[in-house]
Amino acid sequence: MSKQFSKVAVLLGGSSAEREVSLKSGAAVLKALLQQGIDAIAFDPAERNLMELKTLGVKRVFIALHGRGGEDGTIQGALEYMGIPYTGSGVLGSALAMDKARCKHLFESAKLSTAKYAVVDKHTGFDAEALIAEFGKVMVKPSHEGSSIGMAQAHDVTSLNQALQEAFKFDDQVLVEQWITGREFTVAMLGGEPLPVIEMKTPRGFYDYEAKYKVNSTEYYCPADISAAHTQQLQVMAKHAFELVGASGWGRVDAMQDEQGHFYLLEVNTVPGMTEKSLVPMAAKAQGITFEQLVVRILEQTL
Repeated sequence: MSKQFSKVAVLLGGSSAEREVSLKSGAAVLKALLQQGIDAIAFDPAERNLMELKTLGVKRVFIALHGRGGEDGTIQGALEYMGIPYTGSGVLGSALAMDKARCKHLFESAKLSTAKYAVVDKHTGFDAEALIAEFGKVMVKPSHEGSSIGMAQAHDVTSLNQALQEAFKFDDQVLVEQWITGREFTVAMLGGEPLPVIEMKTPRGFYDYEAKYKVNSTEYYCPADISAAHTQQLQVMAKHAFELVGASGWGRVDAMQDEQGHFYLLEVNTVPGMTEKSLVPMAAKAQGITFEQLVVRILEQTL
């Protein structure tokens, strides 16, 4: 297997707000590759010049960078220029998936179900009162962050103003999305095909950064306890959304189901978490794919 792949660099860490999570994902991926007898090294582009990949004799890259600089097409463009094959989505798919506002525009244009929303720009101002009047309770999300960083709920003008000011610390463009009361799901994608659906349940109100990485109160159900028809519907929606933004290889599509049973797409993730307890490995395991097999399957996409 080492001959098949030659030397592999696992890109991890980086300089985004998700650095801590990326270091954990990268460490798990590196360990899995080494256990499979693959010649692999860790490489943190925040601490080293990317051009060193050439001098190190790296032949392909496993991207385990989350957030800006690693998941937004930037590193993908640099690797394209260097002629080094890499895992996951290309430049366009990465850039579009990372931009929550443009993703919503795409979902709407393709008539894919998604929650009502508005895009607020830090420099052009906003009318919090009008937003609350239109949507009621809302979810506020920085357009270009992942791992629920900078996200908050708001139910009145005061809390919306506070949430927007906090989100503006991370991004000049913020998505204000109508709140959906219901169940949270995710569909992992591997080789362009959906894996078993996962449902996440948290007492925290929504699946935020704390629920994902800090607390033990989050519950996961895989496969999710929904009908075969709903499972198929959600998987078809996820695949459509994944392909619509130009994503490829592997990733994850998040969605919600309201109390009336309707599904709504939230976003597409092109480099989701890859610790052994992350959602994509969980879905792969339900399909009979071990973590080590999953990592190799993703790396095989660079051949």
